[in-house]
Amino acid sequence: MKPFDGFQKNMRFTPIPNVFFTQIMPSIDSIAELKAVLYIFWKLYQKQGYPKYITDSELLSDKVLIQSLGNIEEVRRACEQAVERGILISTSVNSEGKEFTLFLLNTEEDREACSRIESGELDLGALPYKETYEGKVEAPNIFELYERNIGMLTPMIGEELKDAESIYPLSWIEEAFKEAVSQNKRSWKYIEAILKRWSSEGKGHGETGRYTKQDPDKYVKGKYGHVVKR
Repeated sequence: MKPFDGFQKNMRFTPIPNVFFTQIMPSIDSIAELKAVLYIFWKLYQKQGYPKYITDSELLSDKVLIQSLGNIEEVRRACEQAVERGILISTSVNSEGKEFTLFLLNTEEDREACSRIESGELDLGALPYKETYEGKVEAPNIFELYERNIGMLTPMIGEELKDAESIYPLSWIEEAFKEAVSQNKRSWKYIEAILKRWSSEGKGHGETGRYTKQDPDKYVKGKYGHVVKR
């Protein structure tokens, strides 16, 4: 990964309420949710007029956001988590035959606006529809899968993930993460148990998953080098 060149002079800034850092951020354990919320803060700040909102159509057509979170479903889930946590509020509207979900900040002013939208008192007019982004998204490695589905990486977990990716095919690892998420068992121990079971019992057509990577230093040199030590 190429390091960031550094911040330049005369930059524009996006304001974020202090309470976000003191009361909300400590409770967020999903990297995807944190990325989505910060991105929505930035997008809302650029909006003009009243009320300031962003539609699901805008979010699901945003290449930068989707590439950052990995896929469209992650964007949807991150927004749902932000609503459940009370960071955002949402409401549904129909515009020119299409259904939209609107996301607003959970402020007193926006709660009032949301209520007026739902009662029909506030007409937003025609909403622009954008096609969902269908471009290619680079497949995540095991470290990104962990951050998106479980939480922050630690050096100890980084070592375990490094070992697992040298033993099991990435396709197995991805499926194991999906199975754990579907069962709401978001822990590496649970995922590791799935992989060990598949390795010992076979997974589809008697496949085995054991193999050796060609470059054992790729994680030490790359993006996650700070959490993976040889």
